[in-house]
Amino acid sequence: MTILVTGATGKAGRHVVEHLLRTGQDVRALARRPERAALPAGVQVMAGDLTDPDTLGPAFDGVTAVHLLTTGGDDYATLTTGPEIADLAEKAGVRRVALLWNGQDGPVEKAVEASGLEWTRLQPVDFMSNALAWAASIATDGVVREPFADVPVAVVHEADVGAVAAAVLVAEGHAGRTYSITGPEALTPRQRVAVIAGAIGRPVEFVELTEEQARARWRADGYADELIDLLVAWQSNPPAAASTVADTVERLTGRPPLRFDRWAAEQATAFR
Repeated sequence: MTILVTGATGKAGRHVVEHLLRTGQDVRALARRPERAALPAGVQVMAGDLTDPDTLGPAFDGVTAVHLLTTGGDDYATLTTGPEIADLAEKAGVRRVALLWNGQDGPVEKAVEASGLEWTRLQPVDFMSNALAWAASIATDGVVREPFADVPVAVVHEADVGAVAAAVLVAEGHAGRTYSITGPEALTPRQRVAVIAGAIGRPVEFVELTEEQARARWRADGYADELIDLLVAWQSNPPAAASTVADTVERLTGRPPLRFDRWAAEQATAFR
């Protein structure tokens, strides 16, 4: 059984690869820049870009299951190549697809779910690792500046997303299902900053931005308007599922989800 992991060098993708390797799977990784992949020994790294289906044929050849992103490119824009990817997967003999949802139904989800592929939709809430965006300002100024300071989200450790994805890809019984993937508790950005402060042993100030200030910062950072709108919608008024702790991690992996204080301890050096 050969399993293709797209986005294998990303936050969750690396963990998908690691969990699959632990279960003895033959893992193939898709990367736009294979020379920078730095993946574990035994992983077959192949070049390809989900925004350009013509580059994907060799990577899909002989693959049984695929961990599939629904965004692509440097700006993480929603992929428009869903029909081509789904058609390619079917023709290559792919049987099972785990779709990593990006917060909205896009062309990839629609095409895969309309195909003959066995699909499972993975819906993680915000990754704990997104807090690394605060590392520089915490380390240099002891401050975090973010909007929507008191909106709770049950942020999930990226390792838990990888574990769930691996479980879905190697086992029967998940076709046609949608899994919300959360951490064990809902925390606001202000609370997460307080946990990081505890992990590094010094205070960190939280300064709340207005929505317009946040939009201006994201725009200056080069984010596409589509992504900015998605960030605002998600961070200001996330769906109820984002703050509702799900049992998915424990049910599919046999252990409880990892806590944010553990993640903060693991990453403490980045914030010092």
